[in-house]
Amino acid sequence: MAHATALKKSPHLHLELPRLPYAEDALAPIISAETLQFHHGKHHRKYIETANQLIEKEHADARSLEELVRSASGKLFNNAAQAWNHDFYWHSLSPKGGKPSAAMRHHLERDFGSYEKFVDKFAAVANGQFGSGWAWLVEKDGKLEVMATANAETPMKQGIPCLLALDVWEHAYYIDYRNQRERYTQAVIEKLLNWEFAEKNLG
Repeated sequence: MAHATALKKSPHLHLELPRLPYAEDALAPIISAETLQFHHGKHHRKYIETANQLIEKEHADARSLEELVRSASGKLFNNAAQAWNHDFYWHSLSPKGGKPSAAMRHHLERDFGSYEKFVDKFAAVANGQFGSGWAWLVEKDGKLEVMATANAETPMKQGIPCLLALDVWEHAYYIDYRNQRERYTQAVIEKLLNWEFAEKNLG
């Protein structure tokens, strides 16, 4: 008796919560271990879990998180994009952060006038974002630019290369700074930005 050949279903993309690139207490006192326990361990984890449920439910066909973000819409996009944004944000921070290298400073001076003018603009964009969202340092048409996105939106979906991200959702800073977003953005920009990561992302 002939047996029908079963068609193999390709497995759906399954996302895993990435490990932080440093210990939970490594960014203290600028960002506390408690903030990272909630922000990474609960918020980021929830985006991953919800995205996986929606991938299964919607039979989403993507080979990577980036591909999923670029093709998804609605609730699946919101959760997949937040998963990508958060992983990028963790790498945008470093306990060895601070000032850019001479090469990176040259790029900043070329496109913003000076490192200090970049700092002012990046802080203004981050603090001026109404509600939840992100501030980004991106490379667009061969020049460095600062831009903001609301909620889960990300320049990556538009094909714009990202160099650094700053999360300005309240859960990023409320435990440590309460409603004082300006204090959080200033401290992170001055002490934690991972300029080595930014340089690696340059085209």
